[in-house]
Amino acid sequence: MILKTYIEPPIDNNNYLLIDEQSKEAALVDCSAVDDDIRRDLEEYGAKLKYILLTHGHFDHIAGIRPNLFETTTQIVMHKADLGWLEKTNQYLPMFGMPQITIPKIDVFVKDGDSLKLGNMEIKVIHTPGHTQGGVCYLTDSKLFSGDTIFRESVGRCDLEGGDFDQIVDSIEDKIFTLPPETLIYPGHGRMTSVEWEKEHNRFM
Repeated sequence: MILKTYIEPPIDNNNYLLIDEQSKEAALVDCSAVDDDIRRDLEEYGAKLKYILLTHGHFDHIAGIRPNLFETTTQIVMHKADLGWLEKTNQYLPMFGMPQITIPKIDVFVKDGDSLKLGNMEIKVIHTPGHTQGGVCYLTDSKLFSGDTIFRESVGRCDLEGGDFDQIVDSIEDKIFTLPPETLIYPGHGRMTSVEWEKEHNRFM
């Protein structure tokens, strides 16, 4: 698997491009900004974007989605419980000096335990509510793309609508800390970490 990371404005979100080397199918985890580097990398590897995998519905994770941005066959994936946040995106963009967008249509609603195929790769969906009610992580090839559920030595904020600190702790303990310790965690903001490191060093757990 080819993995590329893009740090995007306005809040330094991490967006991740996954490419299956055999099939040349690709998935983008979150889409925070319109990034020419992403399109150039897709062209360089001869890859076709199959999915935009949204970890949750907050504006800074979806603001880069535009009509005709990628392939017409690209499917946008999200948990249904975050539709309310998606629909409020344009309330928040002006606060950060960003133009309003056409709210994207979700093509695939996922739930805990679902799997998506990217060529021969399997991407497992893990529902991890707490930051939002529809927050999910995506697991493939011993790599967990955690959105804002868990960061290096921290967790996602729980003071916004739909947030619940006890719930995010349960999500991390029951869904993330039960993964093999060598599992790498690629968060929505900040540095990469691992299950092993967070079990030892995360001050919120």
